[in-house]
This record gives sequence, C-alpha cells and structure tokens, in this order.
Amino acid sequence: MTTHFAGDTAVLTGRSLRHILRSPDTIITTAVMPIAFMLLFVYVFGGAIDAGTGSGGAAAEPYVNYLLPGILLITIASGIAYTSYRLFMDMQGGIFERFQSMPIARSTVLWGHVLTSVVANLISLVIVVAVALIMGFRTGAGVLAWLAVAGILILFTLALTWVAVIAGLSAKTVDGASAFAYPLIFLPLISSAFVPTETMPGPVRAFAEHQPVTSIVDSIRNLFAQQPVGTEIWVALAWCLGLLVAAHLLARAAYRRRVP
Repeated sequence: MTTHFAGDTAVLTGRSLRHILRSPDTIITTAVMPIAFMLLFVYVFGGAIDAGTGSGGAAAEPYVNYLLPGILLITIASGIAYTSYRLFMDMQGGIFERFQSMPIARSTVLWGHVLTSVVANLISLVIVVAVALIMGFRTGAGVLAWLAVAGILILFTLALTWVAVIAGLSAKTVDGASAFAYPLIFLPLISSAFVPTETMPGPVRAFAEHQPVTSIVDSIRNLFAQQPVGTEIWVALAWCLGLLVAAHLLARAAYRRRVP
C-alpha cells in the first residue's frame, strides 16, 4: 500500500512539475514581487529605518540581513497562490473525476499539487537568496544552521500549501482561488520582518508579537546571525505544525465534499 501511494504520488507530482517547466514564468513571477519589496525597502526606505542592526560602537549590519527572513516568507505566500489556481483549474477541467476512474490512491491527487508547490517555492527561494547576496546579504551560518532554516521554510511552505488546497477546492471563480493569498503576503508587514516590534504602537505591537510570522522570522534571523534561537524556534515550529495539521484535515474534508 505504501509503495502504491508513493508511486502514484510521484507520477502525479511529475505531471504537475511538467506544467511548471512548460511555463517557467510562474516561478519568475513568484520571485518578482518579493525581490521588488527587497529592493524598495533596502534602497528606498532602508536609510530611514532603524532596525537595530548595530549596537554600541559596532558597525551596523546591512539592512538586507535583517530584511531577508521576512522576504523569504513573502516569497512562499506569493508562490502558493499558483497552487490554488492550478488545483481550481484541474477541478474545472474534470481531471479529478477522470482520476477517480483510475486505480490510484485518492489522496495522491492532492499530494501531487502539494509537493509541486514545495519544489517550485524552493526554486523561488533560491532565486531570492541569490539576489539578496548580490545586494550585500552576508551570513556566517554553518551547514546545520542553513539546514535548520531550510527545514523551517519547507514546513511553512507545506502548511500554507494545504491552506491553498482548501482555497482551490472551495473557490467559485478563478480569481477567488488565488485572491486568498493576498492577506498572507501582507501579514509579514505587521510583524518583526521589516522593523522591530518595539517601535510599533500598543495594539499593533501586541498583534505583531503574537502572530506566527514574527516567531518564524526571528528564528531564521537568529540562525543566520549565529545567535541563540531560544524558545522562539519552538514557538515557530508549533505554529507551523499546528497550521499544517489543521489545514491538512480541513483540505481532506473539502476534497471529500467536492469529489465524493
């Protein structure tokens, strides 16, 4: 059964990946907006923003070092909109009904889209990091720290992708299938992604400090800066895992309703 599931998932993931390879502009488009944000904040607003990147008489680190973790999360939030869109188009095209007539594991159809999202988003993330390096991003983080960052980003991608699956299965129009991602894209703006939460007014600061993006951003930033991650990383992992489990269960329920 496990081999059957893995084989079916691999076939359907390959199908979705071929669609992306035929239209690489999807990945390029996903990376364009985060890169534009990064350019805007570093070269236009960066001189006026005090992110506390220097202390005492020490030279301040480049603002891009502070900014990059939040930009990576925006990249993922931007990328999952395409997962919802592709899933909606498959639903409208009757692909799911065709798959039902085949001897394949039921859930592999969804997993094919989810794993494709992970691969596509990883490529977009690599592009964004490459641009950040050109802009002056530097880190002394070792291999283990980079693996930890990659693990957090993959977990976050999986969680948001299952949210995208819910949207793709529930949307009534193609615009609605991808519009859900907009609040997720702008959520990092009300977090520690661009400025320290200490600079925010009371109610905004309270929200920023208790939403998932802040703990994830702070954990990645500390890993890059070779600083202790403290309890933040456990809070970040709890948010990601909690969202992943809840979204996965809701997505499967939505799938059962749409494809009995």
